Amino acid sequence: QVQLVESGGGSVQAGGSLRLSCAVSGITYSRSCMAWFRQAPGKEREGVASIGSDGTTIYADSVKGRFTISQDKAKNTLYLQMNSLKPEDTAMYYCATPAFRYRATMNPQVFTYWGQGTQVTVSS
Repeated sequence: QVQLVESGGGSVQAGGSLRLSCAVSGITYSRSCMAWFRQAPGKEREGVASIGSDGTTIYADSVKGRFTISQDKAKNTLYLQMNSLKPEDTAMYYCATPAFRYRATMNPQVFTYWGQGTQVTVSS
């Protein structure tokens, strides 16, 4: 059974930082890319960042220079370091991975396995 479990969300003031984690089990971690998505109330889900098994990373323009995606393959864990947080970063954050091998991508249609999400709230 594949499980993705996010943690690390919370409430923070604008300019603050949070580090999200996603623990992966039931699947070979390095066989495909991993990604973070977010969804705010009333808005569509959007890709935030993705990392390939080779370490290649891509980011949404809105988070470039502020967020860093990384992974620890030995711990089967994905991370998202979020700095200089803004109120518009407020959303539920999800980690995800495809069932098949893909390079780093933020196309939600290729992702099969999703976590339950962790809430990030940034106040002004």
